[in-house]
Amino acid sequence: MDSGAPPWHVLPVPRVSILLPAYQAEATLPACLRSLLRQTESRWECVLVDDGSTDGTLAVARAVGDPRVRVVTQPHAGLVGALTAGLAECRAPIVARMDADDVMHRDRLAAQLEALDRTPALAAVGAWVRVFPRRAMTDGMRAYEGWLNGIDSPARVRAEAFVESPIVHPTLMIRRDVLAALGYRDAGWPEDYDLVLRLLAAGHAIDVVPRRLLGWRDGPSRLTRSHPIYDLERITACKAAFLADGLLAGRDRYVLWGHGGTGRALRRALAAHGKRPSHVVELHPGRLGNRIDGAPVVRPEALVSLPRAPVVASVAGEAARTEIRAFLDAFGYAETIDYVCAA
Repeated sequence: MDSGAPPWHVLPVPRVSILLPAYQAEATLPACLRSLLRQTESRWECVLVDDGSTDGTLAVARAVGDPRVRVVTQPHAGLVGALTAGLAECRAPIVARMDADDVMHRDRLAAQLEALDRTPALAAVGAWVRVFPRRAMTDGMRAYEGWLNGIDSPARVRAEAFVESPIVHPTLMIRRDVLAALGYRDAGWPEDYDLVLRLLAAGHAIDVVPRRLLGWRDGPSRLTRSHPIYDLERITACKAAFLADGLLAGRDRYVLWGHGGTGRALRRALAAHGKRPSHVVELHPGRLGNRIDGAPVVRPEALVSLPRAPVVASVAGEAARTEIRAFLDAFGYAETIDYVCAA
């Protein structure tokens, strides 16, 4: 691995290191780098890891002409390998993630640094996003963007963590010592979601700056759409592993609320960890009174008379989750302690 070229070592230690892996990014990297260069916060360095690209990515990176951009080259090792190599080169006490196909709002670094400075107890902050290109957006992506941009506090990050990843990874700004202690890993599911869940499991607080500070490019070539590690089955396996070690630790029984497609998939994934439902809560008249995996199917009102057990509410719709939360809160269940919502 060789570091390319500008005399970065004579520069003062920056406030923030931008960790930017790039692979076959010739087409999108110029816009990404322009967004870095126009930041209102100028005390940054960018550790740009070219992960064995065979197109013009490396030439684009080296043509920037700004000593704050440090180019690191390596044979193709994949995203986790590139992130690990880049993190080892980051000098600042704060690390900001960025992807080569996205663009930053000019205030991104300044706004997120201010949030971390204001609240030293925070380990990390994310930000809201604007998906582009807009003309190609589906209704599902619009709803997903809206859900992400409704998360605005550490409490909401924690409460939504098993619905989807509540932090878009290229918006993540994190204290370097925290990230170095956990690192990136290839666990067979998305490395970004894995990191967020490990941060939360370790008790760290993550906030979100309620501004659209990242232009998040969507398209068929995005890793989340093209790599099998981001398949729904692998994401469900990730959720199940963290639920088994967290909410359901020390218990082999739980109450499953919902047995549609998401509930069935999560039930099967939890069974691989020895976790099985004692009861299944449903409203579907065709399921009530039956048994699923040996568990009686009951109405929500039956929870009042059942032995207290953790509840995993696995439903796909945000409106349905809102109703479930209101029901469980009214009966004294505390979210993230007595129950979680998943999808």
